[in-house]
Amino acid sequence: MEGFFTIHHRDPSCNARTGVIELPHGPVRTPVFMPVGTNGTVKALTKDDVKEIGFEILLSNTYHLYLRPGTEVISSAGGLHRFMNWDRNILTDSGGFQIFSLAPFRKINDEGAVFRSHIDGSRHLLSPERVVEIQALLGSDIQMQLDVCTPWGASYKDAVKALEFTGLWLSRAGRAWEIEQDKGYKGNLFAIVQGNFFKDLREQSARRVIDQDTPGIAIGGLSVGEPVEVFEEFLSYTAALLPPEKPRYVMGIGTPRYILDAIGQGIDMFDCVFPTRTGRNGYVFTRNGCFALKKAEYRLDFEPIDKTCGCKVCRDYSRAYLRHLFKTR
Repeated sequence: MEGFFTIHHRDPSCNARTGVIELPHGPVRTPVFMPVGTNGTVKALTKDDVKEIGFEILLSNTYHLYLRPGTEVISSAGGLHRFMNWDRNILTDSGGFQIFSLAPFRKINDEGAVFRSHIDGSRHLLSPERVVEIQALLGSDIQMQLDVCTPWGASYKDAVKALEFTGLWLSRAGRAWEIEQDKGYKGNLFAIVQGNFFKDLREQSARRVIDQDTPGIAIGGLSVGEPVEVFEEFLSYTAALLPPEKPRYVMGIGTPRYILDAIGQGIDMFDCVFPTRTGRNGYVFTRNGCFALKKAEYRLDFEPIDKTCGCKVCRDYSRAYLRHLFKTR
C-alpha cells in the first residue's frame, strides 16, 4: 500500500528507523508503544490522560469486547471509537493470545477456536472470518488475524500444527477483510508470523505472510516464557525475514530492555500491559532506572518521580505523596 508507511530516518549503526503510518484516525509516528486498553479503557487513566501523554494509537481486545459488553452494544454506539470517546487510532488484537492463555477452556480445529467464556462459561466459536467481521464492526484502524500462539517449550509437532492453522486462517482472514473493504471498512489487516522457537517454521510462516501482502506484519509467539537471550535471538532472526518497507509489530513486549532490543532490530510497534500494571502497583520508570515507590526510603522524598519528565504527575506530585497514596490504597 503506497503511502501507508513512510520511513523517514534509518540509524546507520543498527536496524532502527523512524517513520509514520497513515491510519484512518490520523498519522502514527514510529517507533510507537501502544498502551493496552483491553476492555476499551487504559486502566487507571482517562482518555484525556492518554492523549496528554501523546499516544496516537492504543490497543483493545476483540475477545474481551466480544464477550462484554458485546458487539450489539458497541455497534449501537457507532463503533468502539465513539463508545469510548477516543478520536485517535485503535489496534485490536484478534483474541488469539487470550485463546492461547485459556488452553483448558478451548478447542482448536480447521473452523476456528471453540472456547468457553471465562465470564459465564457460555460456548463460542471464533473463526478467522468472524474475527475480521467483529473487528470491522468495532471500527479498528488496525486489526489482527486470528492465529494460534504456542508456549515456550512446545514440541515441534505442536508448533507445526499451530502454524498450519495460523496459515490457513490467514488466507481466510484476507478474503474476509476484502469483503469488509468492499462494504466501506477502512481499517488495515496485519498478518502474524508464528513458528514457535524453530527457525525453519519461522521461515515458512514469514514466506506465507509475505505472500499474503497485508499492509503490516506482526511477529507473534515471543515473550511467552523464554529466556531473554532466546527472545533476542528469535526476534533478530524473524525480523530479518520480513520486508523492510512494511511496518513491523512485535506483540506483547513492554519492558524498556525488550523495547530497545526491538527498536534496534527495526521493529516499529509494540504493546504490553506491563507499564500500566506495574504503575498501578507503585513501580515506576525513570531516566535513571526503575524503582518501587512503596519503599520506606521515599517516605520523606519530596522530589518528583523523574526531574527530567514533564508529565503532570512529575510536575505536580512528590514521591512522598505518591507513596502515601499507594500505602493508603
